[in-house]
Amino acid sequence: MAEYLIRQAVEEAGITDVEVDSAGTSDWEIGNPADPRAIELLVANGIDASSHTARQFDGGTFATVDLVLALDADHYAELRKLAPTPEDKEKVRMLRSFDPQVADLAPAEQGIYDPWFGDSGDFDAAWEMIRAALPGLVRHVRQASAETSGA
Repeated sequence: MAEYLIRQAVEEAGITDVEVDSAGTSDWEIGNPADPRAIELLVANGIDASSHTARQFDGGTFATVDLVLALDADHYAELRKLAPTPEDKEKVRMLRSFDPQVADLAPAEQGIYDPWFGDSGDFDAAWEMIRAALPGLVRHVRQASAETSGA
């Protein structure tokens, strides 16, 4: 859900020089489609995620990205372990670090519980936590893009 909501937010903000992608930290789900409950929620909000296929994050990706977002503390820790350099480690942020309601908390307290273990209400809760971080994330991306382009 986060991939599609972030992509939609940057597109609606008119930001065109950003690539949004998602990957897991484990190989459990490689090749699987998104959870049907996530797809149902996305479709209900006008977003088509039917082509999504799970893949595993590759540490080599750090060389080609500016920001790596984690949704829970375990993923945050794992991604930081995969980072080959101290600079790459700094690219890892919790998605909710962009939510003003929790931005001042430690990464361990900014997680989004994986709704896969729950019911549709858990997907709704995750949806709202993701959405709450989007305005701050869009501001961050816009600022980083301006700094990169020298604007």
